[in-house]
Amino acid sequence: MNYCKKKFVVTDNRFIYEGFQKIVSDRKIELEFFCSPSSQKIFESEIRAGVIRPVRIREIESDLIANFNLGFSCHSKQIFSEKLVSSVCCINIHPGFNPYNRGWFPQVFSIINGLPAGATIHLMDNEIDHGDIICQEQVVIGSGETSLDVYNRIIRLELRLLEENFDKILNMSFQAIKPISEGNYNSKQDFDKLCLIDLNEHLTFGEAINKLRALTHEPYANAYFVDDEKKKYFLKLQILEEKN
Repeated sequence: MNYCKKKFVVTDNRFIYEGFQKIVSDRKIELEFFCSPSSQKIFESEIRAGVIRPVRIREIESDLIANFNLGFSCHSKQIFSEKLVSSVCCINIHPGFNPYNRGWFPQVFSIINGLPAGATIHLMDNEIDHGDIICQEQVVIGSGETSLDVYNRIIRLELRLLEENFDKILNMSFQAIKPISEGNYNSKQDFDKLCLIDLNEHLTFGEAINKLRALTHEPYANAYFVDDEKKKYFLKLQILEEKN
């Protein structure tokens, strides 16, 4: 197979990192793994062993452009610059069904606004979660699922799609298609606003349940309200399905 000579992966997610390692374990390819400096604790043993290196992508951008012709962003906290994505073929493995709910925590917003959820592998351009789509698959969100439940299904789907399409990506033999629309984008600020529960907001029971289950993602404390004494209280929703 005509594999690309040198490629890199940037990830801040241990599950994705371990899954990626399994996919490439039987392929003789030169692959370098990077993580964000803020994720050093997650990859402490790998960093000590020299198999993953904490870097700020913008600081090594010139090296990446000069020495690599394929890069992957897999749940990375870092933004690839326009210069990098226009010089190197960069692929994003994204936990959302583009173009819907591009940006932060797609499954959270899908639970609330009802837009499709899923996984997408796409070419990166100068906008976030925006480039031409190599492959994608939708997941149906169950009535009793929290954000964590949906996310766990999606990241397993991401790895399956990556494995199924990995050789095509390496050989540059994939057929990418443009998203059907610009879709919508949610920022970190949009998520932060969502986390503050307005005790005077009028919602149906269904809307309230959807909001709380969308913000239930252990071990994180997301949803909260502030009482009259300015004390903060965190909320999570426990949903138990009836057993037959």
